[in-house]
Order: sequence, then structure tokens, then C-alpha cells
Amino acid sequence: MTRVINFGAGPSALPQSVLEEAAKGLLNFHGTGIGVAEISHRSKAFTGFLTSLESLIRTQLDVPATHSILFTQGGGTGQFSAVVLNLLARHRLLHPDLTDAERHLDYVITGSWSKKGADEAKRLGGGTVNIAVDSRPYSKDGKSFDNIPTHDRYSFSPDPALIYYCENETVDGVQFGYEEGDQTSFPFELFPQGTLLPLVADYSSSFMSRPIPRLADHAVIYAGAQKNIGPAGLTILIVRQDCLVDVDAAAKLGAVPVPLSMSYKVLADAKSLYNTPSVLPIYIAGLVLERMKENGGMPYYEDVNRRKAEKVYAALKRGEAKGVMQSKVKEGGGRSWMNVVFDIVGGPDALSKFISGAEAKGLHELKGHRSVGGVRASLYNAITEDQVDQLVAYMDEFTNAN
Repeated sequence: MTRVINFGAGPSALPQSVLEEAAKGLLNFHGTGIGVAEISHRSKAFTGFLTSLESLIRTQLDVPATHSILFTQGGGTGQFSAVVLNLLARHRLLHPDLTDAERHLDYVITGSWSKKGADEAKRLGGGTVNIAVDSRPYSKDGKSFDNIPTHDRYSFSPDPALIYYCENETVDGVQFGYEEGDQTSFPFELFPQGTLLPLVADYSSSFMSRPIPRLADHAVIYAGAQKNIGPAGLTILIVRQDCLVDVDAAAKLGAVPVPLSMSYKVLADAKSLYNTPSVLPIYIAGLVLERMKENGGMPYYEDVNRRKAEKVYAALKRGEAKGVMQSKVKEGGGRSWMNVVFDIVGGPDALSKFISGAEAKGLHELKGHRSVGGVRASLYNAITEDQVDQLVAYMDEFTNAN
């Protein structure tokens, strides 16, 4: 069987060696004689595997002991709700006398996913949503998500219940920088030092692709697994322990009641087994993370992922010089390592020609998101440098032929 190269944005490519090992586990998980999709989530074999998965994440990302690692379901969209409910409960316990109007939830809007997060916070209520910055006014056309704003554009509330940002916008192809002093990085310096910031980061499409800057300063980091480390159905949380609050106590003070399946404290107290977890996605994620460890962990993937992105952006620049391609994101404006988005000049016919030509060479799932169109090449961890080289060769061939 010939496998094509899958540049899809998610669910996305997984390493073939992991898929082959997972196929064995479907029949016999860790020598139990029971398939992983059949085994009890409370069995010694599975709980041991879950502990190992947590250790692999903690070690490779250098997660401090102040933070718990939790496994749940619902994806990033489920966390749009959960972070609001849990952080509002925390804020209620800290400041019981404030009115809802006096509780602020700060949102950094840099793409369609962060906008959806803010919209959900407005829908849930319990606080006033403050847009700390919206990148669209600083775009080329005044309405697109094509940049990460510079640090002088932000305006945060004095004592918000949460501060939210999406580290990598899968649809729009923008990503925060992660090097100190980079104006496209998250503006940590705007906050008081030595405080427990209610900082929430959606890392769904960049989790485990490179180190997380100032990880310990975050209250919550979450990620759907279906980009870099597994199939859909698993959501990974890194939660600072002061955010594991008694949501029922907060509700008695007037906070919005939190469903128990969304309570971070309930999840942590049950060691991620309050209800039946996504056993198969957890298993595959563990296999992926073990492979990552063997390959050298974050230093290895940071280096490879940087090179992959640089190669594709260089090919895109050559296409722009010939008037064949056009980047959707400003140069120097926070271009994503994970999701490279661009247009083919010449309209729908030219785009169709590019896509069909790519598929003829085994390069699949390159269409941009339906809301923005164009091309999107997702360069997640399972996409090898050799596969990127094949994409780059095709981009150059298309540029030179048109």
C-alpha cells in the first residue's frame, strides 16, 4: 500500500511506525491479551500507561511541580467553556464581593480560534469580556488576521479573571514568537512580576513542536491532541495547582455552576479518570511521545520544525517574486511554523491547478480552510523534512511553469 503525504491541518499525519505499533496494541495491549480499545481504563496496565504519558510530557516540556497534567475530552472548543468557568470560579473565591460587571476576562484576538474563544466567554456571561488587542486593524486590509500585534498595542485589565491567547492560529497561519525580545512574542513584560497570572494559552496546533516560553507563568495550557501527538478525542491540560478550585464552593457565592466533567479539580482528584477517558487516543499519544523522546525531545523537534518552515517560506518567497504566489501573513508579522498559508495568484482556476498538480505527486490536503481559501500546508511533527522537500520542489516547479 502506498501512503500519500498528508499536509492536513487536523486530524493530521501520524508517524507510520506509531500506526503500526498501535495496530498491534489494538489486538494485544502491553501483553495483556486484551486490545487497548477493550481494556478497562482502571486496569493496572492502563493506569500505568497513563502515568507514563504524563511523565513523558512533564519531562520533555520541563513542566514544574507547581502544575498538574490532566487528560480529558472535548478538544479546544470544550476548553473555550471550561477555562472561563474554572477561572471565574477561582476569581469568585478570591474576590467574592465583586459584581459580574467588575470581573474582567481579557482576550487577545489574533485569528478565528481566539475570536471563537472570546465569543464563547461573552455567551457564558459571569464577567465582562475585554479585548486586550485585536490584530485585524493592523492588517494590510484592516480586516484580516495576518499579523501578531506589537507589544505597544495591548491593553490589559488590572486584575482580570483570565488572560487568554491562542499561540498558533491554525486557520490564519499566525503564531506568537517565542524568543525573548521578539515583538511578535507574547508580551509577558506588561504584567507585574512575581504574581500568579491567570494566563490561559491554547496550544492545540503547536503543542510539543517546540518549547513553551515562560510555561511556569501560565495558569492553564491546553491542547487538542490531533495535530502533533495523536488522533482526535484527547485533550491535554497543564493546570497550575492554584487553579484547581472547589467550583461548588464558588457556586454558593454566586459563580456560574461548573459541570463536574469540566471541573479541573474534579479531574485532578480523580487522576484524569473521573469518567472513562479516550483510551485509544491516549495510547497512540503515548507511542508518539515515546518516539519523540527517542528522537531527542524538544531540542530535536524545535530544530527540525524551524528548518521545515524556513524551507517552505523560502519557496513561497520565490513564488511571490515571480508573481505566482502570495503569502496571507505579513513577513515579520508572526508567520506560523505549523501552518503555512498562501494564495495562488490567478483565482480559482490557478488554485485548482496547483491542488490537482500536488495531488498527482502524492501531496494531499493542501486546500486552505473553507473560511479563507487558498493553500494551507500543515507541517506538524510527523511531516518529515524529506516530505517538506518534496512540497518545496513542487512549489518551485509550479512557480517556474507559471
